[in-house]
Amino acid sequence: MMKPYIQLTDLHQAATDAFCDLANQCIASNGLFRVSLSGGSTPKRLYEMIAQRDLDWTRIHWFWGDERNVPSDSPDSNFKMVREAILDKRKVPQANIHNVPVNVDDPASAALAYERTLREHFSDQPMPAWDLVLLGMGDDAHTASLFPRTKAIDESSRWFVENWVEKFDAFRYTLTAPAINSGKEIWFLVAGDSKKTALANVFSENQRPNEYPSQLIRPTRWFVTQDACPDSLVR
Repeated sequence: MMKPYIQLTDLHQAATDAFCDLANQCIASNGLFRVSLSGGSTPKRLYEMIAQRDLDWTRIHWFWGDERNVPSDSPDSNFKMVREAILDKRKVPQANIHNVPVNVDDPASAALAYERTLREHFSDQPMPAWDLVLLGMGDDAHTASLFPRTKAIDESSRWFVENWVEKFDAFRYTLTAPAINSGKEIWFLVAGDSKKTALANVFSENQRPNEYPSQLIRPTRWFVTQDACPDSLVR
């Protein structure tokens, strides 16, 4: 059960407050805050609001949970979106920015290179110990770039892979489900009435992750707008 937000602005405000509180707690406790970012329109506004806050930007490390197989200056690039929303505005140290080294012609090599980056950063750990993983969800119940009926859904040993998505006739890059579920905090941001059926399917007792990949994820918190939330899930 969940308590949805009436307006999208309410969701963004709550998520911004929660993000900043968690960042400050992690920095105070461990000296670092390591976050895996999501693409999409709902997280974009969150990032813009986070950029307006007073945080210790030198202590936050930014990673990407998924990326499109496009150059970093493409309007479709998740990295470009985050760079414009946060990184450029707050002059985040380059050493704290860990974006996917996209290789349009060889996505497999790019995915392996990014996995090496993750393993070096989270050394001696079986899976990456994110302080926070931010996720969106599509109206087909995909999350990150784990799309229905794609190979990456079944990956259990890799952290990060290239994933062929037939509906786009293109490769995407994505964290695997185990690498997402290793996060200490995992938050879904879901908005809009087009997501209502997908959300109902994700919470269905009928577990079909090949059809509804978000069922693979074990989130710690849901930020959901009222129009996206099925009546059966409202508390």
